[in-house]
Amino acid sequence: MKRIYTYGGAPATRHLTVGCILKNKAAGTRMTQVTAFDAEEAAAAAEAQIDTLTVGCDTVEMIRAAAPHIFITAAQAMREHVTEDHALAGAIEAMVKGADAVYTPRSLRHIERIAREGISVQGHSGLFPARATQFGGLRTVGKTAQEALDLMRYFRQLEDAGAYAVEAECVAEQALAEISKHSNLVTVTIGGGSSGDIILSYMSDLSGDTDTPPRHARAFGDVGRIRKELRAERAKALQGYRAAVMDRSFPRRRNHGFHGRQ
Repeated sequence: MKRIYTYGGAPATRHLTVGCILKNKAAGTRMTQVTAFDAEEAAAAAEAQIDTLTVGCDTVEMIRAAAPHIFITAAQAMREHVTEDHALAGAIEAMVKGADAVYTPRSLRHIERIAREGISVQGHSGLFPARATQFGGLRTVGKTAQEALDLMRYFRQLEDAGAYAVEAECVAEQALAEISKHSNLVTVTIGGGSSGDIILSYMSDLSGDTDTPPRHARAFGDVGRIRKELRAERAKALQGYRAAVMDRSFPRRRNHGFHGRQ
């Protein structure tokens, strides 16, 4: 456990720091990352000894309270923090609330602006799902020599802008493995095979709670089935309640006094 001060000046402890993650990359130590959309998911990930979380900027405070020692990256969505000023303000706010790093899918200028303030920032490369039409649809990037060279060039630009990490989404595994030999960036991969330093998965995908998971996903549980059973049982209870009210079998008078909620 590492003792730190947060960006907001509060003493804290973490299982991992950015320094630890960089050392793990150098040593070839594989790390895990999952999404967490609420406190329950965050606590479950921490209990399972997941290394890092990626969370929405608006949930950082809640997630940090539920998982006080895990490394958290606050993710700025494509539809948020449009200007450089907004991106910087959002990054500072997330860090003050307990994030350890900030992810932005936006331009190198955004990344440089955030990094200049001493914030550990992660960029994005490979496929941008929100811009999939520019790639000819959802597909793997880096299968051609030209695309692989373009990716390597962008990795260098990210480093020059001050990024310490990059999410490499749907990048060809062989291309990423070769690019990583020439880059100091920590690679967080999803849909990119096993070449990444940190392997990212969505909580819903890995827990089997997605009706149409992406091709690269793998379910290690069946939460979806349990959720459907829960919905069916709730519907059964509601239907039974309504029928009992209609036929006047509920509520019935009791002879032992009041038994309702106080």
